[in-house]
Amino acid sequence: MTDRVTSAAETLLRGPSAPLAILGGRPLLSNRGVPLDLDRVRQVRVNTSAVERRAQSHVARRTVKKDWQAAWLLRAITCMDLTTLSGDDTDERVRRLCAKATQPIEHELVKRLGIEDLKIRVAAVCVYHRFVEIARRALEGSSVRVAAVSTGFPAGLSPLSERIAEIRRSVEAGAQEIDVVITRAHVFGGRWQELYDEIAAFKQASAPAHMKVILGAGDLLTLRNVARASFVAMMAGADFIKTSTGKEPTNATLPVGFVMARAIREYAQETGMAVGFKAAGGIRSAKQSTEWLALMKEELGLYWMKAELFRFGASGLLNDIERQLEHYATGRYSADYRHPIA
Repeated sequence: MTDRVTSAAETLLRGPSAPLAILGGRPLLSNRGVPLDLDRVRQVRVNTSAVERRAQSHVARRTVKKDWQAAWLLRAITCMDLTTLSGDDTDERVRRLCAKATQPIEHELVKRLGIEDLKIRVAAVCVYHRFVEIARRALEGSSVRVAAVSTGFPAGLSPLSERIAEIRRSVEAGAQEIDVVITRAHVFGGRWQELYDEIAAFKQASAPAHMKVILGAGDLLTLRNVARASFVAMMAGADFIKTSTGKEPTNATLPVGFVMARAIREYAQETGMAVGFKAAGGIRSAKQSTEWLALMKEELGLYWMKAELFRFGASGLLNDIERQLEHYATGRYSADYRHPIA
């Protein structure tokens, strides 16, 4: 069993190599942004009924099983931004989260699965600015990156100068990735130039860190708004577009995922540049993680099944994935408390 899952996991985790991505046989570059094309943004249309039917059919299909299911779950772990964004966060909680990030699977289970050589790690730890330096020190020497939520997270309503200053402080403290929040009112009012200028300013302030632009899709009311905001964010230089803060009443949903993934595909076809995707909020089960990975594979291809171009914003997801892996290895489900996050 361990040889089979190791082989499947190695195949999936190795995946395609450089360049960054290929779409339709065409190598893609990292996103540098393009001038705002208002006509292109205004032409965006979304057939909501068709998208919802596509999402329903997606979850109704047969999923991956047995060895390949275990391999896909291991891939999901490597695409996680392990996150703590609570009002009662402490230094010690962040340190424990970082320890979990560098060893996300219990050691005995790693041995049972025979995957010691794969060195499974999450992609990043995501925290408030206050904890960036603590996370950086805790993760020093590992491959796990430090991500900070900035720009007045989660509402994004503080003055623009303060949001830009917060980004710069997080980068100076050691954040390698910055998750920024857009002003949703720009979307409601169709003020695309203002939205573009805001995100472009965030991009300039976040260099050299990677910038993930949080759309707050659950607040944007329509899928067309989600698609238009996606295009503007990519034109302004987003390295990733992200569904949600995780604080909205509705967060990452598959219809939103399909709309954003297809916007990424169209942008890549038009510009030759690749933008990543992050699904955040409400993804708590191992089955959901494979559904999102399948969405990436079907809509964008194998390159978007790697941490360089796909992330989960997750806190409770890792717990269920560990339980499913233990069931695969032993035939029994363990209690939740055996796989604490922090």
